Amino acid sequence: MIIEAILKINPNAQVIVRGDDINTCEIEWHNGTTPIPVADIEAKMVEVQAEYDANQYQRDRATAYPSIQDQLDMQYWDNVNGTTNWEDAIAKVKADNPK
Repeated sequence: MIIEAILKINPNAQVIVRGDDINTCEIEWHNGTTPIPVADIEAKMVEVQAEYDANQYQRDRATAYPSIQDQLDMQYWDNVNGTTNWEDAIAKVKADNPK
């Protein structure tokens, strides 16, 4: 998450991070990238984590949706038979995993 925070602050940063703990990791800045203070990285890490947590429903839905092939097949047969299987399947995933 350290590298994600750094790149949110400076998308062009050229950096290597060794370790997962901001307090003990080694950050190596390359090609003239201006070093970012640890406090700024820590603050951005909190934002990145909050954004990740807020989008949990998206990850849950992504695994719950039928495959694209199955969805296309449902849409075809719904069109042929006048049914709503595809709409029902998608609505269920959305209802089971609300925003």
